[in-house]
Amino acid sequence: MASPTPLNGTELVDCARANAQQGIETAAYQCGYGQDLNKFAKELRQACEDMNLQVKELSGLITDQDMILQLGTGEIVAPDTESEL
Repeated sequence: MASPTPLNGTELVDCARANAQQGIETAAYQCGYGQDLNKFAKELRQACEDMNLQVKELSGLITDQDMILQLGTGEIVAPDTESEL
């Protein structure tokens, strides 16, 4: 659900990170900035600087862990029945 008001600080960074894979338009909208991509980018840069994060663009917020979760190319290893361990 999109924020009704523009987010700032850690909330902005968290929201932007959660939506980074969908692109800047979606991230800006979800973070409460609507179509104002310039203001979103400016506020996100400032929030990242305040948190000492070295991020030059939105995709820099996507972590390796996010990429692994997205891939989902693991194999589930489990017994066929509860009694068969």
